[in-house]
Amino acid sequence: QVQLVESGGGLVQAGGSLRLSCAASGRTFNIYIMGWFRRAPGKEREFVAATSWRGARTYTSDSVKGRFTISRDNAKNTVYLQMDSLKPEDTAVYYCAANYDSAYIRPEAYDYWGQGTQVTVSS
Repeated sequence: QVQLVESGGGLVQAGGSLRLSCAASGRTFNIYIMGWFRRAPGKEREFVAATSWRGARTYTSDSVKGRFTISRDNAKNTVYLQMDSLKPEDTAVYYCAANYDSAYIRPEAYDYWGQGTQVTVSS
């Protein structure tokens, strides 16, 4: 009953920035956490960042801490991922996910997923 659509991916040089958006539709009132995950070539799905939907708590993985920032606009039912100082190793498909549970970093706890948006970092 929740649909997530990511946008904002693209091609950037190392050191550049991108801002990803995830628009949620449907029954969003019961969402507890909105998160971002990524899957790099040849790698497992990796947690990136998450935010409580109606609270103020956020969690960011160590690999992107200080470079990526998650935020939200509840009026627009949208969560954002601001990515700065991008590195080639950030290249991946980035997925938005919605969680009805209280877990932040476990992908198994997320109930809905977007289709993903490609981020490619050169150099």
